[in-house]
Amino acid sequence: MRRRPAGVLALLLLVLLTACGGSPEAPAVPTGTIRFASYDFQENQILVEVYAEAARRSGLPVSVQHGIGTREVVSPALQQGVVDVVVDYLGTATLFARPAFPDLPETPEGMLRVLERTLGGRGVLVLDAARAEDQNGFAVTTSFAAENDVGSLSDLAPLAPDLAFGGPPECPDRPLCLPGLEEVYGLDFAEVLSMPTRAATVEALLSGDIQVGLLETTDARLAVAPIMLLVDDLGLQPRENVVPMVRATVADRYDTLLVEALNQTSALLTTGDLVQLNRAVELDGLTPEEAAKRWWGPG
Repeated sequence: MRRRPAGVLALLLLVLLTACGGSPEAPAVPTGTIRFASYDFQENQILVEVYAEAARRSGLPVSVQHGIGTREVVSPALQQGVVDVVVDYLGTATLFARPAFPDLPETPEGMLRVLERTLGGRGVLVLDAARAEDQNGFAVTTSFAAENDVGSLSDLAPLAPDLAFGGPPECPDRPLCLPGLEEVYGLDFAEVLSMPTRAATVEALLSGDIQVGLLETTDARLAVAPIMLLVDDLGLQPRENVVPMVRATVADRYDTLLVEALNQTSALLTTGDLVQLNRAVELDGLTPEEAAKRWWGPG
């Protein structure tokens, strides 16, 4: 996949505007409603529901738009006021906002300062980062690891020319995915297959259609399927704490109420919570909204 040209982005944003209330087929979102938007993968949908539920419980009017698209679509939608709240991951969000930044800070606090300075000038408030963290991980089956004596990404270097890799459609363009694997680890796979979902990635690993696949480090299937994550021994992945971002004008509209609700959520959310939330949806069959409400408990 190549990066989308500006004209395509504009069209996607127009479609998003319509989906958020301008379509005759869908009821308009009432004025003043806080529009939460998620990326096109399941964990982010769960996280958005967790933060949206906090806003609801604070008495704020909320709507949720799921699966809007990739960061190339959702980030400009936030900056242009098409949506109001996005829940992101710190390292990836910082790299996306500042692609030419010479050296990404190693600590969450350092990255948060860079992201605050960058997006603050674009009308976006970056709120407190959670302890919850989810990085890109690269998985193989346990049998593949044993047969080839691999436990780290560096171990794949001599094997990669004969292996198939599976990842999301945007992986070939993302510095923390295929370009990073090539630059940092020298991995040049024989074949790269686009995976529509993380569940499909696991299925492809187990069937042997791919030998290496991208999975998040909090994926609940890691605990129940015969797959394992390889150690990122050269440190390709940055810290990826969950971080909510909100339009400054929307935050101002509700005084401190919205910001406090979102920051209080970040103060509670741990990586273990995120794994359990993923498990509730991926394995137990709950919807993201149901999982979020169960996490919050009666209220």
